[in-house]
Amino acid sequence: MNYFRIVLLLTLTIWSQQNCFAQVDQEKVDEFTRNYAYQNERSLAEIEGIVGQAEFLPKIIEKMTRPAEKTMTWERYRGIFMTDERIAAGVEFWNENETVLNQVSQQTGVSVEAIIGIIGVETYYGQRMGTYRVLDALYTLAFGYPRRSSFFKSELGKFLELCESEGLDPLSIKGSYAGAMGYGQFMPSSYLAYAKSFDSETGADLMNEVNDAIASVANYLKVHRWVEGGQVAIQGVKKENAVTLSKQSVKPSKTISYYSPKGYEPSEPIAPSEYVSLQAMEMKDGSHEHWFTFKNFYVITRYNHSPLYALAVFHVGEAVKKKRTDN
Repeated sequence: MNYFRIVLLLTLTIWSQQNCFAQVDQEKVDEFTRNYAYQNERSLAEIEGIVGQAEFLPKIIEKMTRPAEKTMTWERYRGIFMTDERIAAGVEFWNENETVLNQVSQQTGVSVEAIIGIIGVETYYGQRMGTYRVLDALYTLAFGYPRRSSFFKSELGKFLELCESEGLDPLSIKGSYAGAMGYGQFMPSSYLAYAKSFDSETGADLMNEVNDAIASVANYLKVHRWVEGGQVAIQGVKKENAVTLSKQSVKPSKTISYYSPKGYEPSEPIAPSEYVSLQAMEMKDGSHEHWFTFKNFYVITRYNHSPLYALAVFHVGEAVKKKRTDN
């Protein structure tokens, strides 16, 4: 096979991979709109009118197949969020919203630094809430990403339900490439299930009302059984004679007595009865940082399942707290 033929085949392969999702199956779209309209007693013409204006965006598929949490080392991932600018923005956000943060924390038992960490990691305190129309993102993933098509069809339906119940314009709301919205980047199903108005019994605006966003992030963690006053993570020390452990579940199920004989010790004391897990975070040089993680770390991973994400939230929240105290 000559050089030019090889180049041609490679070019065609790349083109095929990039354009395999260039179109959607209109029959599947029509089936979705009919089912949704019937099951929710909505006008078919109305639903077709909304879904028919969705734009298919292949670049969303590309982003979905290469999420940062699966391609980055802990060192690089941490560097995205642990910047002087983001920490300073966190201090400013905390100062501006101190009364609400304290009140929500007291009512829910969720620490202020956890709320600060999540909003800081998710949207840089509201500065980066996403540039994609949520309708386009969910439409693209529902009908162009077979691996999770069922999930995103469900989320598209929840988005239509949310817009109807809250009086939102489905054609104007913007969010992430995955269809998450607002300060805390809630998916539509999470918005419907956990969004909470700060000062009202009904309705919550997570895109514009920072008080609602704070209350909703805390409510999400509370519902997922945040432990009031509990720890999130403590750095571990790996001894020279430590054995190599298999990947540990983020759900804590062992005490320190399991890890100590294997050559892993916490940098601070941990109660003998406390259940922990041990997470190994890969560094750029192939080595690992080790962190003993607690129930609250696991709760943060209910927000985003990546241990990198949970540890970044912890670091950002603690850094903002320290910076604010030092000032």
